[in-house]
Amino acid sequence: MTYIYRDTKITTKSTIPFLIFFLFCFSNLSMATLKHKPVNLVFYVYNLIIIFSSHSSTAELRRLLQPSKTDGTVSFLVIGDWGRRGSYNQSQVALQMGEIGEKLDIDFVISTGDNFYDNGLTSLHDPLFQDSFTNIYTAPSLQKPWYSVLGNHDYRGDVRAQLSPMLRALDNRWVCMRSFIVNAEIVDLFFVDTTPFVDKYFIQPNKHVYDWSGVLPRQTYLNNLLKELDVALRESVAKWKIVIGHHTIKSAGHHGNTIELEKHLLPILQANEVDLYVNGHDHCLEHISSVDR
Repeated sequence: MTYIYRDTKITTKSTIPFLIFFLFCFSNLSMATLKHKPVNLVFYVYNLIIIFSSHSSTAELRRLLQPSKTDGTVSFLVIGDWGRRGSYNQSQVALQMGEIGEKLDIDFVISTGDNFYDNGLTSLHDPLFQDSFTNIYTAPSLQKPWYSVLGNHDYRGDVRAQLSPMLRALDNRWVCMRSFIVNAEIVDLFFVDTTPFVDKYFIQPNKHVYDWSGVLPRQTYLNNLLKELDVALRESVAKWKIVIGHHTIKSAGHHGNTIELEKHLLPILQANEVDLYVNGHDHCLEHISSVDR
């Protein structure tokens, strides 16, 4: 079904509830889903290394290097909103991810956040980490780096535990930071911590308790993050620039548009000619592109 939604053309389809994944393949000549590099920003909305823990309100973007294949291509899977101890179709999706990952020889996996339901990890020793991650994604093709950002459900737990490098002692695939950059030669991937942008988590948290350690003072944190992102995007010389966050910017799904990201993040992405914004949060599959293309 296709909708005209404000200034965008939105195509949606039903998917497995709560948990889906998709694949990107990049080469020097083409991308699997886009035959030509778009002039305008394209949103791919999905319902989906070393870890450094940030404990201050600064948001300096750390850089990680991800080698491409010998032919210059990069392939990866993206998943979001997934950590449910195998329920809600998580185990079935993990099986399919393993098969597709092997056929396409993926280089890494991206997680768009809400990694552990319902309330993140309680500590470094929370069995949810292994029950929802290590013991679920067991296929040989998925034994690659998992580059992950935090979602709003993750902020309801012990954020520092999920960001801690000590988790790599349990599973060395796990790479989770608030905001960071992965340089994969042909493509630069910019991971953005979107949860602190959303006003309602601070003003009307309802019964939920959020762990804002490392984020306060909030405005300083957000200003630094936006400044660092803008500079990094302007300096990028990669053929493709992709930004990853948990929250929607525009969406026809349950949560709809995130007005704070429309106001503060979207102008930076447009000014720097970002090719894709990839997110989770809304539990549906959408492909949104500018009608002005």
